Amino acid sequence: MTRLDTRSVHAGRDDLTALGVHVPPIDLSTTYPLPGVEAGGASYDELALGNGPDGGSLVYQRLWNPTVARLEEALAELEHCDGAVAFGSGMAALTACLLATVAAGKPHVVAVRPLYGGSDHLLSTGLLGTSVSWATPSGVAAAIRPDTGLVLVETPANPTVELVDIAQVVRQAGPEVPVLVDNTFATPVLQQPVDHGATLVLHSATKYLGGHGDVMGGLVAGTTEWVARLRQVRAVTGGLLHPLAAYELHRGLQTLPVRVRAQQSVASKVAGWLCDHPAVDKVFYPGLPECDPLGLVGRQQAGPGAVLAFTTKEAARVAASLRLITHAVSLGGVDTLIQHPAGLTHRLVAAEARPDQDLLRLSVGLEDAEDLISDLAQALERA
Repeated sequence: MTRLDTRSVHAGRDDLTALGVHVPPIDLSTTYPLPGVEAGGASYDELALGNGPDGGSLVYQRLWNPTVARLEEALAELEHCDGAVAFGSGMAALTACLLATVAAGKPHVVAVRPLYGGSDHLLSTGLLGTSVSWATPSGVAAAIRPDTGLVLVETPANPTVELVDIAQVVRQAGPEVPVLVDNTFATPVLQQPVDHGATLVLHSATKYLGGHGDVMGGLVAGTTEWVARLRQVRAVTGGLLHPLAAYELHRGLQTLPVRVRAQQSVASKVAGWLCDHPAVDKVFYPGLPECDPLGLVGRQQAGPGAVLAFTTKEAARVAASLRLITHAVSLGGVDTLIQHPAGLTHRLVAAEARPDQDLLRLSVGLEDAEDLISDLAQALERA
């Protein structure tokens, strides 16, 4: 079997030579010619139930699109899953998972904090008919109920990059409750959650998979059964990913391993420098021994990644004083971004779970480490 770097380049593209093209074609059709009423109806039924076209008509873009399907095939292969389903955003992808659990009569979710602020807020509101029990990684088993349909964890977690032992959570959830792992920070380059027992893998593809801050999307990879359920939810709710976005995200996979490893190398240098700065109180980075007490880096996760966080007095002033680093939400792009989680992405999280007001999250890009360090140094001094 070829290795991840090779498959990142070729996954979803193995048929291109036979097609006589070098890059995947983009299918922008919103509708497709039907061979007849009966055959078209049969195709519609199959697609609306979450199945593939299997030689039948594609009918309508909301039900199936070949360009989107290529991206799904590629991501599923990289995540070692049976299949994947693409959505218009990461939150749309999570929404589909929650709706599927409600439809199955299992509306209770056990969630491990911290999570991305949008995920936390969605669960806290119960907007989709779910209820939530918040648990520590070691307290998942105690939170499971007869109506629990999903366990949700994010590792590394947003924004403090805390690591969660996926296999331990899976054991606590038991064989009947699927575990969904948000793998946005690690990407399949550093971690494949299903290899540790997870059922579903979630990505905000807007981040590392796209990698350039110019396209939005979300993906969920998982078992054949779950893929069919999520396609059905997507078909009826219209949470589809546009084909042009799918093309860009698929293209982003080709350079994903190179980008992630290079960004990780820069982040390690920046984290080490921050540890020694007198104005920095604490640094959160999985590459630091004190931030990985379970030894998950090297065992579950191939490397520490390229996101870190640190606490400093006058955090808001530090963020506003940077010149090279951009003060903006999001992460995973080729340029370095900094943001204040408590005031932005996590401002709607309950007070007891909200990040520290002194915390800044740094998504390290592909710039030279010395240039980033110089910018941080002047901002810390000014603040």
